[in-house]
Amino acid sequence: MITQITKGIKVSIQTTFEGTFFKNYKMHYAFGYTITIENQSKETVQLTARHWDILDSLKEMETIDGEGVIGKKPVIRPGKSHTYSSGCLLASPIGAMRGYFNMVELATTEQFEVDVPTFKFAAPFAIN
Repeated sequence: MITQITKGIKVSIQTTFEGTFFKNYKMHYAFGYTITIENQSKETVQLTARHWDILDSLKEMETIDGEGVIGKKPVIRPGKSHTYSSGCLLASPIGAMRGYFNMVELATTEQFEVDVPTFKFAAPFAIN
């Protein structure tokens, strides 16, 4: 598990290899990830947007920006957490993701970024 804390917001990531499949006559590698965002600060915060850099060893880096996570903009009170799962398709058995969440402190409306540390994807057969 990968973990990082920014401004009292702890982000933990667990990855899994889901398998391979063919799509449009090409092999794809499916990876899953579960992210837990824990509010260790004293203020209530809301996640408003995300930014991802997806690194695939066989392709150029892809950047994705969007509102919330999986269609939600969770409000996280002090001492509480929000967990969600998602996935990523790669052209190779090795890759990684990194990024950040845009957050807002609800009491002051201060906006800030919470770093998401680089988390790696590797199919078990690709690692020695």
